[in-house]
Amino acid sequence: MTTHLFRDDAYLRSCEAKVLGVNDRGGIVLDRTVFYATGGGQPGDSGILEFEDGSTLGIATAVYDADGSTVIHVPAEGQQLPAEGVSVVAHVDWQRRYRLMRVHTALHLLSVALPFPVTGGQIGDGEGRLDFDMGEEALDKDGLAARLNEMASADHPVASEWITDEELDANPGLVKTMKVKPPRGNGKVRLVRIGETVDLQPCGGTHVARTSEIGTLALGKSEKKGKQNRRVRIRLTD
Repeated sequence: MTTHLFRDDAYLRSCEAKVLGVNDRGGIVLDRTVFYATGGGQPGDSGILEFEDGSTLGIATAVYDADGSTVIHVPAEGQQLPAEGVSVVAHVDWQRRYRLMRVHTALHLLSVALPFPVTGGQIGDGEGRLDFDMGEEALDKDGLAARLNEMASADHPVASEWITDEELDANPGLVKTMKVKPPRGNGKVRLVRIGETVDLQPCGGTHVARTSEIGTLALGKSEKKGKQNRRVRIRLTD
C-alpha cells in the first residue's frame, strides 16, 4: 500500500520515497507519493523521480493497481528502471497539476450551477466537462457563465472531511454522479466541502484551497449526448 500524501496536502509538490519494487509491466511502486493516480475523471500526475546522484526518470502518468490502494508510477518509455530499495525524490509536474486542481474545483461549482444528476465527466489540463441528465431543459450559457464566475470569485474556502461508509449510505443525496461511485475500501469516504453551504460531495481528487484560485471561467461548446444528456464544457481563460 502506498501512502497518498496528495490527499492531505494537494499543494505538496515533492516528497522523499523508497522504491518498493517494479511490477511486471514496468510500473514503479513507492512507499509514499505526491502523484495523484487516475480516478474519478481526473488524470494521473506526470513528473520525475530524482535519484541521489542527480539523475532523473520521467513519469508519464500514475494509476492504481488492482487493489485500489497502491499507486503505480508509469515511466516514459526507454528508461532504465530503478532497483528495489533505492531512495528517490518524487516531483510532480506542478503547473499541470495546479491547472487540473483548478478545473476540478470549477466542475464542482458547475454541478451546483446546474443542479441535475451528473452522468459523466472529465477533467483536463485547463478544461473539463460534465454530462447532465437535464432532459429538454434549456441552457442559459450567459447566465451559467456569470453564476460560475460569481461563485469562483467569492473566494469560498475548499476543504475535505471524512465520513463513514454507513453515514454515506444514510445520506445518498450527497452523491451527484450517477455512474462514478465514491471511492471506498477502508470504511470511510472523503468529502469535499466548498464554503459553508455551497457544495458538499464525495471526491478523492485534488482541489484548490479557495475558489478564487480558479480564476475566470468560460463556457465551451455544449451538446446533447443522447435523448436526455447534455454535455457542458468549461475552460480556464488563462
